[in-house]
Amino acid sequence: MKINFKLNEKNISVDAPPMKRLLDVLREDLGLTGSKEGCGEGECGACSIMLDKQLVNSCLVPIAQCEGASILTIEGLGTEENLHPIQQAFLECGGAQCGICTPGMVMASFDLLKKNSNPTVSQIQTGLAGNLCRCTGYVKIIDSVTKAAETFK
Repeated sequence: MKINFKLNEKNISVDAPPMKRLLDVLREDLGLTGSKEGCGEGECGACSIMLDKQLVNSCLVPIAQCEGASILTIEGLGTEENLHPIQQAFLECGGAQCGICTPGMVMASFDLLKKNSNPTVSQIQTGLAGNLCRCTGYVKIIDSVTKAAETFK
């Protein structure tokens, strides 16, 4: 089935089985390996992307659901030469360790800060609640989001 959508501001057309997971299309068919598979069940948030401006777990989205949609992945936020302020804050504050959760954490932070540019620690915790990290203990992640919020004020 041919599916047409906008991916990181570019028009894309892919030929894929309609029930193939968006995560697999991104990683295998389009070579965008930023989104990670942590659990494959929508529990960890490592595969989080923006689908029509909504934060979703791409492991739960069949590609057929993406027809005509607008998708933003971690690759669409910034580049190595020009990091997005959230990516820069994660780098500066040590919000990433092993890197499995980082793309999802950054995307969840992006979603949170678009809705609330000056969140409290409690609001950051709630905004990141769908994303699990096994390495950091969350302190540096929360510090990263707090720092990134300074650029959204």
